[in-house]
Amino acid sequence: MNPSRLSLWLCLLALPSTLAWAQDVNTTRFGNVAIKGHDPVAYFKDSKPVKGSKEFEYEWNGAKWRFSSQEYLEAFKASPETYAPQFGGYCAWAVSQGYKANIDPTQWTVVEGKLYLNYNKKIQKQWLGDRDNLIRKGEENWPSVQKK
Repeated sequence: MNPSRLSLWLCLLALPSTLAWAQDVNTTRFGNVAIKGHDPVAYFKDSKPVKGSKEFEYEWNGAKWRFSSQEYLEAFKASPETYAPQFGGYCAWAVSQGYKANIDPTQWTVVEGKLYLNYNKKIQKQWLGDRDNLIRKGEENWPSVQKK
């Protein structure tokens, strides 16, 4: 096989892993900021939502992500898939129902090392009541929902 064909095949083999995270990200109308400016790493390391800063901003997956510290920014850069919210940062309950909805960054849960966000406190309560089933439904729905 000639070198240019080999390069093409290697690129095609790498494509599925790239596409796995090339998804629609829920961002603010102004500034294209994910999670309404909250630090995705803080949910894991501080166990609470923390507002990020423009000083610690990183562009990934077509959105701007903000962090509360250089340390958290570096953690995200090293492994964005570990910290980015599921379903592109849209409401996990809504995705389980087959559509996208915005989120309240204070309504969140980490389940098996994955961050899920919800629309509001009432929806969060419903989601938590049947969480495992709704995660499964959300995972089934997400490929078609993200295209809407």
